[in-house]
Amino acid sequence: MSRPLLVQREGAVLILTLNRPEALNALTAELIRDFVRALRAAHTDDGVAAIILTGQGDRAFTAGMDLKDAGRTAQPLSGPDEDPALAISECSKPIIVAVNGLCITGGMEIMLACDIVIASSTARFADTHVKVGLLPGWGISQRLARQVGPQRAKEISLTGTFVDAERAFAIGLVNRVVEPAQLMPTALSIARDIAASDSSIVQAYRRLIDDGYAMPLAEALVEERRRGRELLAGLPADHMERARASASTRNRQELV
Repeated sequence: MSRPLLVQREGAVLILTLNRPEALNALTAELIRDFVRALRAAHTDDGVAAIILTGQGDRAFTAGMDLKDAGRTAQPLSGPDEDPALAISECSKPIIVAVNGLCITGGMEIMLACDIVIASSTARFADTHVKVGLLPGWGISQRLARQVGPQRAKEISLTGTFVDAERAFAIGLVNRVVEPAQLMPTALSIARDIAASDSSIVQAYRRLIDDGYAMPLAEALVEERRRGRELLAGLPADHMERARASASTRNRQELV
């Protein structure tokens, strides 16, 4: 029996693949718990600098919760070990999601919690909570409105209709749209670019963006200055000189 979550390493990049292609990678309790455990392990693994999340096959990233599995589960998925969006927000490593087909409801909630979204040109997105008579619990009612604006979020969530990849890019739901064959190479390229920098600075910058976005602008600007000065005070005396030399080298390489 195949594992519901595949875990691979490409150097400092961890690749997590939802592995139920016969069921459009629908989310079972077992798959969610495996995913949460994998993120918690990556959080404390100094060898992991970036994470890619995708789905097996080309039909779906994930079709959301497996309602058959949910019907067999005696208790609702409500604890911290069963909230993939919370696990993503608590993980210190940047997470790139490569959407390779259908991304529905719970899949969108997971996607919206990630840091960077690359979509195949065949990707399609939908929030079907209203269609099945449920309210969300993994953040889509709040994150989607902040991502694309409340009016667009209401159109998507209150109708439950699909958004194609071109429209998703136009409204700012995804970072890039690429041809299917370029989906994983693009995600890997971005992940390696992230991994090429100091992981502690990458993680601090990610936290600064996320924390600041939750604050009013004036408070966020004060917090940026505070954290920047705090970091600078702890750096070696020759750090800026070494940083300038490194930047000069990179600039020369870019010009070649």
